[in-house]
Amino acid sequence: VQLQASGGGVVQPGGSLRLSCAATKNITYMNVISWYRQAPGKQRELVATITSGGIEDYEDSVQGRFAISRDNARNTGSLHMNNLKPEDTAVYYCYTDKIVDGVYRFLKVWGQGTQVTVSS
Repeated sequence: VQLQASGGGVVQPGGSLRLSCAATKNITYMNVISWYRQAPGKQRELVATITSGGIEDYEDSVQGRFAISRDNARNTGSLHMNNLKPEDTAVYYCYTDKIVDGVYRFLKVWGQGTQVTVSS
C-alpha cells in the first residue's frame, strides 16, 4: 500500500490550491495524516498534521492560510492552501504513520509528492 498525492500546480501569489492524499487501494484505516514539503536546497519540513480524531496542528508560517482535513469514511486527506506565497513553492508530500489494511499494518508510509509552484 502506498499513498498518492495530487492537486499540485502553478498558481499566482494570493491564489489557492487543494492537495489530496489517498491510499493506492481500499484500506481499513489511516492513522495520523501529515503534509510535508521540501523546497530546492532545503530540508523536508512538516507543514500540517491531523490526528484520527481531527486534532490539527500547523507550522507557524502556514497558520491561518492552510487547512488540513480528512475523510475517515474514504480514508483520504486534504490540504487546502490559501493566500499562497512564493516561499510556499515546494514539493508537497503526504504521510501517515500507520495504515491498517485488514490484518496488515503498514508503518511510515509516504506519498510520491506533488509540485506546488507559486509565481507571478
